[in-house]
Amino acid sequence: MTTRAEMKRIFGGGDQGGIAPSATTPNVLIYTDPKTGEQSGYFDGWLPEEDDRGPLFVYTGHGQDEQTFVGSKGNGNRAILHHVDDGRALHVFKAVGTVPGSGTKQQRYIGEFELDAKQPYVLLYLPNRAGVPRRVIMFRLRPSGPYERRPKDVTPAASKTEAVTVPADVTESKIVEPETSRKTQSSRSAVPQTTVQRREARLSDDFQAFLESKQHHVRRFQINVKGLSSPLRTDLYDLTAHVLYEIKGTTSRESVRMAIGELLDYCRHVTPVDPVLAVLLPVKPHNDLRGHLGRGEVPD
Repeated sequence: MTTRAEMKRIFGGGDQGGIAPSATTPNVLIYTDPKTGEQSGYFDGWLPEEDDRGPLFVYTGHGQDEQTFVGSKGNGNRAILHHVDDGRALHVFKAVGTVPGSGTKQQRYIGEFELDAKQPYVLLYLPNRAGVPRRVIMFRLRPSGPYERRPKDVTPAASKTEAVTVPADVTESKIVEPETSRKTQSSRSAVPQTTVQRREARLSDDFQAFLESKQHHVRRFQINVKGLSSPLRTDLYDLTAHVLYEIKGTTSRESVRMAIGELLDYCRHVTPVDPVLAVLLPVKPHNDLRGHLGRGEVPD
C-alpha cells in the first residue's frame, strides 16, 4: 500500500485529479477511486472477458462535462493518449480505504500499462455526478509488466439488457485528437485509422447529413447486455423511419457478412422492436451479395 503523497515524492505528478502526468519523471500516474466513479454509474477495472490479446483494464477519462483531448480540460486525457510519444509509462493505482488514524486514502498499485494498440479507447454516453449525460472517453489499457488482478477489481456485468439511444456523434471518428508535440511521425500505441475506417467514417457522416437534410432524427443505440460489462454500440439509427444501419467501408464478402451478423445481433435488443435492417456500403456490392442482402436473386 502507498499514498498519493508518497508517489508524488518518488515519481512527481499532482495531488489532485485521477490523471497525474509527471513533469520530473517519464510517468503518468492514474488513480481510480470506486467511491467516486460508481456514484456516476461507471466502473474502472478489469473486464471479466479477455480477448485474444489477453486481459484489459478500462479507465474512464477526466471531465464531468463532454470529455475531450484538447485544451486545458483535455490535459490528462491527452497525457494518456500520447504517453508513448512522450516516453511515459502509465501506472495505475486504486483507492482502498484510508491510512489508519487519518483521512488519507491508501492506494494499491495495480501495475504498469500501455494503451491498447488496436482500439485505444471507445466513446460512451454516460451520466456525470449530477446525472447529466455526456460523452465519456473510456481508455482501454493493456498490462506491459507485472500486474495485480483481484476479483474485486473486475468491472461488474450489466444486471439487465437495456438499449438506449444516444447522439449520433458519440463515435471515435467525431472526436478531435491533437497532433503529438514531436516533429516525427506519431508512435503512440494507438494505430492510425486505416483507409477502410476513414472511408466508413466519411460514409457515415455524409449519410447522417443526408438523413438530417430530410428532417430525419438520427441517433445510435448503446446496448448493455445482461451478464456482460462492455456495451455494444450500433452504427446509425434513423429514429424517424425506424431503420437500423450497419456501415462498412468496403464491399468485400467478409464485410457484408459481418454487417448482416451485427445487425441480427443488435436488433434483438432494440426498442421499438423489429426495425428495418439496412447495410450501407460505399458502392454496389457483387450481384451475388446483393441477392444475399435482398434475400433473393438479383437479375444481372
